[in-house]
Amino acid sequence: QVQLVESGGGLVQAGGSLRLSCAASGRTFSNYAMGWFRQAPGKEREFVGRISWSGGSTYYADSVKGRFTISRDNAKNTVYLQMNSLKPEDTAVYYCAAAGTYFGGSYQNEYDYWGQGTQVTVSS
Repeated sequence: QVQLVESGGGLVQAGGSLRLSCAASGRTFSNYAMGWFRQAPGKEREFVGRISWSGGSTYYADSVKGRFTISRDNAKNTVYLQMNSLKPEDTAVYYCAAAGTYFGGSYQNEYDYWGQGTQVTVSS
């Protein structure tokens, strides 16, 4: 089992920045690719980005490319989502997830473990 706990969400004005963290415990963190997803009110959960085991490979949804950056610190069992130039449409609950593969993927069913989510609200 892998337990995931997100933190760092909050209220920010459009154009601002936030950094989300996802702390993992349980099995060896460096054996899991990590992904970030988000779910806005009334919408389905959508892929935001993912990072490979080593951190050497990242991939982002077009909607956040160039604004969001995922990184990980395997020594701290933590993955980060740096969000810059935030827009009101980025408002959502953000979830981190762990996949027992090297790259992870863009689909929810590719991930084995999920955090409880953290709310991000971007005001206009």
